[in-house]
Amino acid sequence: MQKTRCREISEADIDAVADLLTRGFVGRSRQYWMQGLRRQAACKVPSGYPQFGYMLDHDGIAVGVLLLLYTSRIIDSVATIHCNLSSWYVDPAFRSYAPMLTSIAQRHKDVTYLNISPAHWTWPIIEAQGFRSYCSGLFFSAPLLSRVEAGMTIETISANARTIEGVPISEAELLTRHARYGCLSLVCRTAAGDAFPFILMPMRIRRGWIAPPAMQLIYCRDIASYVQCAGAIGRTLIRHGKISVLLDSNGPVPGLAGFYSSARGRKYFKGPHQPRLADLTDTELVLYGP
Repeated sequence: MQKTRCREISEADIDAVADLLTRGFVGRSRQYWMQGLRRQAACKVPSGYPQFGYMLDHDGIAVGVLLLLYTSRIIDSVATIHCNLSSWYVDPAFRSYAPMLTSIAQRHKDVTYLNISPAHWTWPIIEAQGFRSYCSGLFFSAPLLSRVEAGMTIETISANARTIEGVPISEAELLTRHARYGCLSLVCRTAAGDAFPFILMPMRIRRGWIAPPAMQLIYCRDIASYVQCAGAIGRTLIRHGKISVLLDSNGPVPGLAGFYSSARGRKYFKGPHQPRLADLTDTELVLYGP
């Protein structure tokens, strides 16, 4: 008798999972999935949580998958566990087993679950599952139009940097790790000696978008630090052919030139700790790409 069960994805399943996701997501190559899965395999996951997520196994064949990216975060001085619910696909013949994947994936009450790339048509479904929006859209900033404070400089952080002056070890590791993922890691230094870390990544212009070459703000300590350093960042980005920075937002951002749109960029969470804006580190957006 054939049996379908839900189990953790192991490293031995990577090839089969990549094949399944390639079938399920038109426009995403197998190489895209393999690169992301290899990156996920190398990530440090909090003890007791799965490295990759869960799959539906039908007599040894992968017929469904839900990728989960677990990370440890500090929010208001409290250690928390976040889980980015990433790519989900089930072969049509096995769709009746799909709830098994989602129920197992979201069973930890102390974990904060994130959905950072929901399709517009899924919003009511996600909300019915108990998720709440913490980010309603994107602000398209034009940092070149911001002034540069006297004495402010920008340092580009390489993937091989061991220490970064004025930046705590934890943030230095964050900057170098994301540089290895292909992000642009920067430190903005003020004349007063303050050091502000930033991580940005190039955005792919999707069908239907009319937008200049842009970067997505992946990390900063808070939006106020980006507003303060925007002018210097803009002058650095122009050398990379980028003139716009997109940042998660719930409306227009005071002090920045640009415009807000709620058409894209909505993000949801469910759990005990609301995520903060301007922290998309170690999520699917970074590990797998836009």
